[in-house]
Amino acid sequence: MAEDEIHMNISVIIPVYNSEPLLPELVSRLHPVLESLGSDYELILVDDGSRDSSWEVISRLAQEHSWIRGINLMRNYGQHNALLCGIRAAQYDVVVTVDDDLQHPPEEIPKLLQKLTEGYDVVYGTPLKKQHGLWRNIIAQITRLPLQGIMDAQIARNATAFRAFRTYIRDAFTNYQSPFVSIDVLLSWGTTRFAAIPVRRDPRRAGASNYTIRKLASHALDMITGFSTWPLRVASLVGFGFTLFGFGVLIYVLGRYLVEGGSVPGFPFLASIIAIFSGAQLFALGIIGEYLARMHFRSMGRPYSFIRDTTGFSPNRDDDQS
Repeated sequence: MAEDEIHMNISVIIPVYNSEPLLPELVSRLHPVLESLGSDYELILVDDGSRDSSWEVISRLAQEHSWIRGINLMRNYGQHNALLCGIRAAQYDVVVTVDDDLQHPPEEIPKLLQKLTEGYDVVYGTPLKKQHGLWRNIIAQITRLPLQGIMDAQIARNATAFRAFRTYIRDAFTNYQSPFVSIDVLLSWGTTRFAAIPVRRDPRRAGASNYTIRKLASHALDMITGFSTWPLRVASLVGFGFTLFGFGVLIYVLGRYLVEGGSVPGFPFLASIIAIFSGAQLFALGIIGEYLARMHFRSMGRPYSFIRDTTGFSPNRDDDQS
């Protein structure tokens, strides 16, 4: 099937954060792509607590184009939380998620949809070459570790924010309300039919990435402790390993006493053993503490997002795709 033969009803979800100057160009480039793909489409722009005038621009665009909807969140909740809010508001058969910085070219969307027609439920657009620094790439790989236990390892390594999936998959996480959100994990609850294809990735048009090393590390920690139990298993293995080490030290002390008739001399040896075991215990307690903290936040009923305002969602609105 050629790309010009693809006809799908599409909901494009874009989380917006301080992207005021980029939104008009993003819409102007997205419109002809959607126009060529199907008769019914929409763009949902989710303002994730922007500090600039992004919401004013979204409101103006929604007034100018009936196919644009806007959701204004009360504060900054994070990219995945904003995406989940938009996904739950989508009304068409296929959802496409795109970043707001024009690094994901709208012209590449047909490639994702073409792959989707081959029987897949989720398709990722993987950049042809990595453009991030060493530390960011390392943290990104750590973030994907929980996904590798759920999805195919190769697909997990290629997971990106540029994705297309069938909207009905959201039924698998209808009741999910945790403040810790990972769209890729939630999608894995509904299907195992994942695919990835190479796509072009353009340079950022303006500003700097909002994902600092600290935020990436925090997201990685949320992913690892929020959707995986392997840190607890690591803590168990560390405890088991140091237990064996302790037995080894005991055998050494008893053996030296029996052979030489004296104990192991010196305070440094004893202090080193105590420090090692104390560190292992604190390491295990820290991991358990991270899990308890997430259980605590979930028990509080803290929402994953809270909407301040919307635009373009009137049921009586004439959707003429202007």
